[in-house]
Amino acid sequence: MRTPRQAARIVVLSPSGSVFLFRENNIEVGIHWLPPGGGIDPGETPEECVRRELREETGWTDLEPQRLLCTWEHDFTHQGIPVRQHEHIYVTTGPRRDPVPESPDAHWRWLSQPALASLGEPLWPPLLAELLADAPGAPVHLGMVGGQGRTAT
Repeated sequence: MRTPRQAARIVVLSPSGSVFLFRENNIEVGIHWLPPGGGIDPGETPEECVRRELREETGWTDLEPQRLLCTWEHDFTHQGIPVRQHEHIYVTTGPRRDPVPESPDAHWRWLSQPALASLGEPLWPPLLAELLADAPGAPVHLGMVGGQGRTAT
C-alpha cells in the first residue's frame, strides 16, 4: 500500500525558451531531471506550493505560475516511505539567471528545448519535452505514469 502524496512543480522558461531544471540522483530511480518543486504542505494550494518551493530552491521571489501544464501520478519512495505522488506541473516565464544563493550540492542547468528532447536521461514528468514543444491550450492529465527509468523521446 502506497501513501498518497500531493506535490507541485514549476517549469521556468527563459525568454529564448530554455528550461530551468535540476538534475537529481536517488537510489530508486537513478539520475533524472525535474523542475523546481516538492510536496504540498497541509492547507497549501498547488500555486502556493510552487511559489514557496521556487523561493526555497532558487531564491527567486518574482515569478508566478502562469498556467497549469499537466498533472501526473507516479510511484516512488520518499524519505523511506512508498508513495503514490500526484503532481501539478505549472509553467512560467522569467529571466535566464542563476539560483541565489546557489546551493553547493545543487545540480541545475538551463536547457534548450531541442537539448531537452534529446537529453538521454529521464525527465519528470516523462513527457515534459513533448508538452513544452506542443504547448497544449488546456492542461493535460497524464494519469499514472510508470517506468520512471523511461526517457522522453
